[in-house]
Amino acid sequence: MASQLVLALLTGFLAGTLFSLVQIPIPAPANLSGVLGIVGIFLGYKGVEWLGIRVDLLEVLSSVF
Repeated sequence: MASQLVLALLTGFLAGTLFSLVQIPIPAPANLSGVLGIVGIFLGYKGVEWLGIRVDLLEVLSSVF
């Protein structure tokens, strides 16, 4: 697990370096609030998985229409 995190961080660092060298904008939030938003999305997703909440979107839509 730790090696995956290190490899992911290294890959992201190298990609960021490459984007900077060729002077194109990064395809990620350029500030801490954007990064924290992504972390929040991930934690919310995992929280719903952990709680076991499920919503059948097709069933909800078929009951509305």
